[in-house]
Amino acid sequence: MTTAEDRRARLLKPRLARELRTIRAMLRIYCRDHHGGRKLCDECEQLAAYAEKRLAGCPYGDEKPTCANCRIHCYGPVQREQVRVMMRYAGPRMLTRHPYLALMHIADGKRPAPPKPRGRAAS
Repeated sequence: MTTAEDRRARLLKPRLARELRTIRAMLRIYCRDHHGGRKLCDECEQLAAYAEKRLAGCPYGDEKPTCANCRIHCYGPVQREQVRVMMRYAGPRMLTRHPYLALMHIADGKRPAPPKPRGRAAS
């Protein structure tokens, strides 16, 4: 398996798959309310693809903390700000639209971050 295939296979693990579903759900809420479409606009789709790529390459793997608690910031400054704005808007709305994902994200955020992995840089 190639490195890219290995990374995509990591997204099949339950924790990372749920994290990806959560960010995509938040992006759909934000995009629908701010950009007015039923599908993600190009800008939001690019951010979703960026988040997926970063999530697939996360050195923590299945032990990944929420980004707010992470010791490694793998998003660039522009994308980090875009995600922060999107999450600030969509986060409260997740409780009524996707309660399971919202509650699991809150629970994940309560867990302490594991120690920084050695030998692997953030991809």
